[in-house]
Amino acid sequence: MTTTIDRNSPDLWRHVVSTTNQTHAPISPFPHETIPAFPLSSVADVTTAVQRAREVQRIWALTALKDRQTVMSRFHDIVLGHETEILDVIQRETGKARAHAMDEVLHVAMNAGYLARVGKKVLRTERRAGAFPILTQSKVHHIPNGVVGVISPWNYPFTLAISDALAAIMAGNAVVIKPDLQTVWSAIYAVELLEQAGAPQGLVQIVVGDGPTLGQELVAHVDYICFTGSTRTGRLIATQAAQRLIGAALELGGKNPMIVCADADLDKFVDIAIHSCFTSAGQLCVSTERIYVAQEIYELAVSKLASRVTSLTIKAEMGWGYDIGSLTTSAQHERVVAAINNAVAQGAHVVVGGKSRPDIGPLVVEPTILSHVSDQMDVARQEVFGPCVFISPFETEEQAIALANDSEYGLSGSVITRDVARGRAIATKLKCGSVNVNEGFAATFGSVSAPMGGMGDSGLGRRHGPEGIRRFTQPQTISVQRFMLISRAFGMTDRQWSRFLARSLKLMRALRIR
Repeated sequence: MTTTIDRNSPDLWRHVVSTTNQTHAPISPFPHETIPAFPLSSVADVTTAVQRAREVQRIWALTALKDRQTVMSRFHDIVLGHETEILDVIQRETGKARAHAMDEVLHVAMNAGYLARVGKKVLRTERRAGAFPILTQSKVHHIPNGVVGVISPWNYPFTLAISDALAAIMAGNAVVIKPDLQTVWSAIYAVELLEQAGAPQGLVQIVVGDGPTLGQELVAHVDYICFTGSTRTGRLIATQAAQRLIGAALELGGKNPMIVCADADLDKFVDIAIHSCFTSAGQLCVSTERIYVAQEIYELAVSKLASRVTSLTIKAEMGWGYDIGSLTTSAQHERVVAAINNAVAQGAHVVVGGKSRPDIGPLVVEPTILSHVSDQMDVARQEVFGPCVFISPFETEEQAIALANDSEYGLSGSVITRDVARGRAIATKLKCGSVNVNEGFAATFGSVSAPMGGMGDSGLGRRHGPEGIRRFTQPQTISVQRFMLISRAFGMTDRQWSRFLARSLKLMRALRIR
């Protein structure tokens, strides 16, 4: 299948900073598709990219907020206008179903639209109460960090390469992206569309190469780092960032629980679980991997879910018309198959699925439901990151909450119940950065005006919302003192001045002006 990337790949290479004369062409998960080659970057290229970014950033930081919003608004429209081309790139690189690739298009457009709508409000200078009313005027300015590094993974290559970058440039920064080698074209095409929207050339650049080597070099030069990936790598990046005293946002692993209450609508539960567990073949940080169901409805819930899973269509090809696609890399395929086999060896039962399907595609694994999983099994505690979920019964609400919280991770969770108030009450007791009531992950992930991130081993920092914009800035307070000095005035002694200040504070408190 010929796409925009095939026709224009050499021209699009300009978005990659490279002097190596070396290229790389990943293997597509789809057996009848190929991915065009792209240039590779050296360690020196990373330094060059950051230096160029600093030059462009100095000018971009002076750009009016309303003009930055205009770029976001145009990008929103351009992304939706290039839906087909974007979907082709994502599918070919990742192997996911087209409907799941569409989630990325919509999510990026929603992010751009949000920034176009509220970016100026979030970033404009704010007046704050000064030390003394009228006498002290204090304002807070949101100063860009400078150059932001974004290290993005292969599972959501369009969303995770560009969404953090959008917030960063809205805040006045320049960005250098290091995408995973499997999914470089998604990042390249995102930057191409961003420049079509009016972003100056060089504001967002790409470096491509070995993750540990280039990633370490990127963290060594930027002013802020965003990383999405494994907890193990996140710890290494956090350590390096801490040594340089730069900020870091880390979205890491998850072992996300779903609690299904006794009053749950089971048909709705099945719909939610299918999407929450098997979107992108489970290769999603917020994907549900643990389901806890009230004992009294457990057998029926398992039966209904298993029945639906067996009816799902699986393919490894471009286009619409099927439910679940392929895993993305051979390494991930091996990891998922090993996790399922290990679970069975430790005593888990396969309710449905559990097999690799080379007859469909070389990296396809059936959507899998496991039962009889104990807390001591690896599959109960370690992230699978594939189309595999286990389902277990619980007797009391307290037990369900304890089971859900029995994890080092704390990224996402969900509660299924007809009683929304009860669902909210349970949600507040879950140690997760995001909790969905009567949804799997889409409600919180799609709420781009609200912060999203993890607790515990799931990471640090938040994307989305005002918090996701302001993390790319440093607050600077400027206070102007008028008429009277705070240090001492009116010829008073230190003791007299101290008493005067104390009485003034009491008076202002009584008058409710401070």
